[in-house]
Amino acid sequence: MKTTTNHSTVTPSEWLAARKELLAEEKRLTRQMDAVSAKRRALPWVKIDKDYQFESRKGRVSLAELFAGRSQLVIQHFMLGPGWGEGCPSCSYMADHTDGMLPHLAARDVTMAAVSRAPLSEIEAFKKRMGWGFEWVSSNGSDFNHDFHVSFTEKEVESGKVDYNYTRQPFGSTEAPGISVFHKAADGLIYRTYSVYGRGVELMMGTYRILDLTPKGRDEDNLERSMEWVRYHDSYEIGSTKCGCQPKETKA
Repeated sequence: MKTTTNHSTVTPSEWLAARKELLAEEKRLTRQMDAVSAKRRALPWVKIDKDYQFESRKGRVSLAELFAGRSQLVIQHFMLGPGWGEGCPSCSYMADHTDGMLPHLAARDVTMAAVSRAPLSEIEAFKKRMGWGFEWVSSNGSDFNHDFHVSFTEKEVESGKVDYNYTRQPFGSTEAPGISVFHKAADGLIYRTYSVYGRGVELMMGTYRILDLTPKGRDEDNLERSMEWVRYHDSYEIGSTKCGCQPKETKA
């Protein structure tokens, strides 16, 4: 039989058989993800030699101080450039999931913070509007964003080739999204352990994981840009803000 939505329907026993078949695939995927996660943890580290400094609500802080007494630090490279006024909607979509994670991450010796190149006053204004509580600091005036390949000069963007997501590719903005992970050893030395870009940042987007369970899924196939539907969480009724921060296709 076909439903009015042209989706097949079956008996309960047939559905159960199909569900068990899919479950076997899901379990294989889970085991594969566990294996990849183990390889991620086994990656070699890179020692951070620069004394990166950031502007925070508490004043000037170092990368070491962002750890807030813990040994592991996760940074969201948040797309908010100087003078933008508002952060990238897709980065904001990521950040909407952060506050609820903080106590659970802290329980596992992990601190999480966001870093943007916009001045702190612009960060604070947008953060207040969004109602977020996580630590968000400014890297304005430092090499941090450029060294982690999430900020580019206008000249680099115009050239059609920037170093993003471990390859040279076109990118339509001077700011790019990413996530970087750091470890601080007992002797105070800091190491970069991992960075992920492009679609890899979806790991922060719990909403996507729920949408992936639903009949319509992400429902993005007919959009010009996959995340075109995303709005700031205070703008869905208005429906006027689209995310044009990323090109339609970003190399994974």
